[in-house]
Amino acid sequence: MTKSLFLSNLILAIIWVMATGTLTEENFLFGFFISFTILWVITFKKEERKYFTVIPKLLAYIAFIFWEIIKANFQSLKESFYPKSKLEPAIVKVPLDAKTDVEISILSNIISLTPGTLIMDVSDDKKVVYVHVMHLLDKENFIKEIKLKFEKPLLELMR
Repeated sequence: MTKSLFLSNLILAIIWVMATGTLTEENFLFGFFISFTILWVITFKKEERKYFTVIPKLLAYIAFIFWEIIKANFQSLKESFYPKSKLEPAIVKVPLDAKTDVEISILSNIISLTPGTLIMDVSDDKKVVYVHVMHLLDKENFIKEIKLKFEKPLLELMR
């Protein structure tokens, strides 16, 4: 049912753009927000209400990822001024709770987007991902950070 509500939201946003006659990103987003609100008001079934919690969570997760990328960029910039002897590159084996190829692919892309990290490989049984880190201070803390910051919210959105 979530897919049909999303499709209805898109169609209503497109109708809004056609009715106003202004094809801009801002107008489309405004129409999407208005149609989201209208659908929220007229939807009564509890099982259909999941859509109205997923979209805000998704937007918050995307904003969080952007913030993490910005922070990691500044951290990488700072670390690039270190002499080579101070850097501590490492390859970390991170266990996965993600099971499907889509979940693993999205998580891998998110990890690789943050500067200073790079996904090297995923194990054949899809239970572990190997991450190259430019400057590793604490292995356990790094694994915990990946699991709590990136994987857990992603799996809550995907499942």
